[in-house]
Amino acid sequence: MSGSSASSESDIPGLIRRLGVPGLVDVHTHFMPQNVLDKVWAYFDSAGPLTGLEWPITYREEEDRRLAILRGFGAVAFTAMLYPHKPGMAAWLNAWAADFAARTPDCLHTATFFPEPGADTYVREALGAGARVFKVHLQVGGFDPTDPLLDSVWGTLADSGTPAVVHCGSGPTPGKFTGPGPMGRLLARHPRLRVIVAHMGMPEYGDFLTLAERYEGVCLDTTMAFTDFSERLAPFPTAELGRLADLGDRILLGSDFPNIPYPYAHQLHALERLGLGDDWLRRVLYENGAALFHVKPSPSP
Repeated sequence: MSGSSASSESDIPGLIRRLGVPGLVDVHTHFMPQNVLDKVWAYFDSAGPLTGLEWPITYREEEDRRLAILRGFGAVAFTAMLYPHKPGMAAWLNAWAADFAARTPDCLHTATFFPEPGADTYVREALGAGARVFKVHLQVGGFDPTDPLLDSVWGTLADSGTPAVVHCGSGPTPGKFTGPGPMGRLLARHPRLRVIVAHMGMPEYGDFLTLAERYEGVCLDTTMAFTDFSERLAPFPTAELGRLADLGDRILLGSDFPNIPYPYAHQLHALERLGLGDDWLRRVLYENGAALFHVKPSPSP
């Protein structure tokens, strides 16, 4: 591929210039209360036995420093992916996220939920407060997305057209309700849902590509997919590259920043080396996310 390649962090601005986009729209970044983030980091610090690989956190920094780093990479819009692992957490996390979004205007106001009484109420409250995307983690939460307690929640999101980023693939380790089956049943019940399948549905890539082909509201994010780290665990099948190219308007940049065991630029380089061309890359890194979330370029100074 000609021109700049984002093989290191210093190359990212050249890639952005070459593609002619205002920056990056990263739909899968994590900002959360520090005490919760500390527990997430502790989990990854001990993740070696789960994955067989060490998982050093590359950007273990204070919040302000993490924001500066991400903006320095060219991110013009990003999320604050946060999620509960038990009842009684979601409303509190949503309150924190609303405050974070209010003081971080380039963050897409993120919220979450859990199958519990009152979930539809606090989801509607979050939407009323400006939430633009929701995060759902079926592996960590350990719940079925078709739980009756969530039926009205999904209906609310479908009616409002609000996307939900859902960790529903079985990587890095399977959960009771991960895999394409539960999400397929959910989408059959709520076919108008806007779902962003996290991590490309790793490792069930082909099955989740099929769901995207079947339901026009389904997108997939690139989080950790195609990187050297993930290719060792769950390689993306080369036979599916044609389908990946054909779904170029449904693939969104995601990184998992800051909880990644390699430099941010490696995610971009991994996407470049797929060889699907600059038009595909331009859509993935900026245009698709900007269209979905109505991101407007900042006016020139």
